[in-house]
Order: sequence, then C-alpha cells, then structure tokens
Amino acid sequence: MKKSKLIMGLGVAAVAGALLVAADHIDAPGSMGTTADIADFYAFEPTEGSDNTVFIADLQSNVVDGLAYGTFDENILTEINIDSDGDLVEDLVIQAIPRDGVMYFFGPAAPSATGLSGQILVDMPLGSVAISGDTEVIETTADGVSLFAGPRQDAFYFDFFRFNEVLAPSPEDNSGFNVPGEDTFDGANTMSIVVEIPNSMLGEATATNVIGVPVYNTWLTTNVKQ
Repeated sequence: MKKSKLIMGLGVAAVAGALLVAADHIDAPGSMGTTADIADFYAFEPTEGSDNTVFIADLQSNVVDGLAYGTFDENILTEINIDSDGDLVEDLVIQAIPRDGVMYFFGPAAPSATGLSGQILVDMPLGSVAISGDTEVIETTADGVSLFAGPRQDAFYFDFFRFNEVLAPSPEDNSGFNVPGEDTFDGANTMSIVVEIPNSMLGEATATNVIGVPVYNTWLTTNVKQ
C-alpha cells in the first residue's frame, strides 16, 4: 500500500510564511489510527531568504493529548518525494523509518523505483534522531540537516462538527459556519516527522508558483512493508 498526498510547488525560495497544505485527517479504515495515515504535509522556508527548506509530515491525526502517545510503525516507510524536472515523477526521495526508538533518515537520492514501490536507500544515510516523548529531541547533522520525530500539537484548524451540521440533509440552522469556529483538533496531537535541509542538497527547482517564485513539486507517501 502506498498512499499519496500531492502538494504542488512548495518553495525553494518562497516568501516567508507561504506554503500549501494538503489535509486528510482520519483516512481509510485500512490506515486509520496508524502512522501510515497521512494527515498533513507542509514545506516552507524557516525564515525569509533562508537557503533551507523544511518538510513536515504529520501522521496519525487522532493522537489525543493526555492519553498514551501513538508510536511509529516499524513496517511503515515515510517518503518525501521531490520532482526536479517538472514531469510529476519523483527524482529525489527523503526516507524515514523507525527502529527501536530511533527514526533513521536516508537520501535525498534517486529512488530505486518510482510510483507504487521502492526500497530503503541504505547506502545513502542522512542521519538519525531519537523519537521524542515528553522531552523534545532535535538532531543536527554535520551537513546542516535538522531532524525530529515524535508527537506534536495538531496544527490543522477545522470545525469538524459544524461542518457536518452544514452538510446535513436538513440542518436545523442554515446560517452556515460560526465565526469564529471551534477548533475540533485543539488538544490533539499528530506523530510528526520533520526535516530541515539545505536547498543545495535538493538540486535546482524547475517549477514556478503563482507568484513567480521557483519551487519544487513535492508530495508525501507512506509505504507498508510487503
């Protein structure tokens, strides 16, 4: 199984704060409640004019604060896919897979296969970091790559219950959404994987976003061991 969430044109040199987001909280029954379930994917510059890009993969969106945190499944490979020539096929991948409380990262490098299958790029280690619990752990490699894996507050803001009321066949109140709404995901966590990486390791961006800034095409997939 390989699930994809496509995000077109995230910035190599994007203006500060500009990003695109794909959200799909609580997915199909086969992956729901596991770290194969992709909730959100973000890519952005950490600061204006930075030469780095930050990728954030939020997985397993129903990790409720105050309960036991979820865990990363050791049979799940998370892959950040980067298209650098505009054909919407991954040219580089950054991989993350957990083992015994540590998240191991590989790449960025050309994948062994594109599309629905792939292998861990064991010959291209990027670094590793202890999976955070109550204490945040961030590891920075000699190449200037910063890594994190662990629970984070869910950044997705959505009034899920009001949304369902509006969509109901015969809503009691047809006035639409409340302003301000109520954040259904407030107090919930995701299991997050974060990579901040120098753009020099990602190659040239060949796409352009709507404001004329050079960007990558990038998307996230999760692969289950067969």
